Amino acid sequence: MTPSARLQAAIEMLDWIIAAARDNGASADNIAKKFFKERRYAGSGDRRAIRELVYSAIRRWGDRPESGRQAMLGLIDEQPELRELFTGTAYGPAAIEADEAVAGGAQIPEWLADRFAGLIDETERRALFDRAPLHVRVNGQRSTDLEVKSAWPDAVALALPHAYELPTGTQLEDKTLFREGAIEIQDLGSQAIAMAGAAAKPELVLDMCAGAGGKTLALSAMLPPESRIIAADTDRGRLSRIEPRKRRASARNIETILLAPGKEIEALDHLKAKCDLVLIDAPCSGTGTWRRNPELRWRMTPKRLDHTTELQQRLMELGSEMVRPGGRLVYAVCSLLDAEGGDQTDRFLENHPQWREISIDLPIGRPYRKGSLLSPYHDGTDGFYFTCLEKL
Repeated sequence: MTPSARLQAAIEMLDWIIAAARDNGASADNIAKKFFKERRYAGSGDRRAIRELVYSAIRRWGDRPESGRQAMLGLIDEQPELRELFTGTAYGPAAIEADEAVAGGAQIPEWLADRFAGLIDETERRALFDRAPLHVRVNGQRSTDLEVKSAWPDAVALALPHAYELPTGTQLEDKTLFREGAIEIQDLGSQAIAMAGAAAKPELVLDMCAGAGGKTLALSAMLPPESRIIAADTDRGRLSRIEPRKRRASARNIETILLAPGKEIEALDHLKAKCDLVLIDAPCSGTGTWRRNPELRWRMTPKRLDHTTELQQRLMELGSEMVRPGGRLVYAVCSLLDAEGGDQTDRFLENHPQWREISIDLPIGRPYRKGSLLSPYHDGTDGFYFTCLEKL
């Protein structure tokens, strides 16, 4: 493909991504897979170049552009070489017209910029849009750190036990250790939250928003095999992904429960006041994961954020009912917004005097608003807020 044809393909893919963000459709990564599947003539070099153009535009614009063409036209000031590719020939985009609309604005939408957790200086802002590293967790019940270092000599030990960073682009799926459940891909921040939950060695654990089971599997690896871990979620598709993952990891202490949205209590009532630990990795804006999913900025609106914070409050109320006296609740969001983090903890503790904050000593993170904060620049992790609370 010519450079102009690659640019036109990037514009077309951006049109798909913009429409999906507006209509709450598929993620940018899934759209890219479909896009290239329908264009098998694009070679590996073409695909890399098109992805680079697409993600340059997504990372640059905080507000959702009207079209892929506007998004790419807006990049010309920073990448002037793009201007020469708007030729209208060789399958490239049409020539630029006078006074044509272009994308503009900052990387962080204006309505969100003043809602961050008091840490977004220029250095932290840049880190929010860096490329995310590849972190893995060694399953100590299936392998050893030495075996992992032998398989991947370039692995760099991180601040938490059994946590490593591998070079970007490392292929894991064809490695025996990966197929046998010896390692899991997991951001260091997620590993820290699981470690905070495992600190008191709970025997009965409810992972109430388990998704595909990343933290569930981490808890299983950190806790004795006689512990019981219940992974629950309302998303059947995501929850179904736990089964093959737990088989691969030989995690026999995990069971799953599918919840009906709005009727979760019906499936969880038998756990009321019985759990040693309830983990709530709550649905959120995902502002802490922009380096992985920058198009999330194009999906979030003030109305959606309000709906999300209301859901978080309801989940904290529900989860707290499952905790026994003396048990713990860990609330976490992959967000750096106070509305989803510290504000939620303050509100919960104000309304529940029988709960108190528990300090967990971890080698990463910093105290913040009755909890802990992790961020890309400070900790090399995705952005997280989490708190550990104890029921008196």
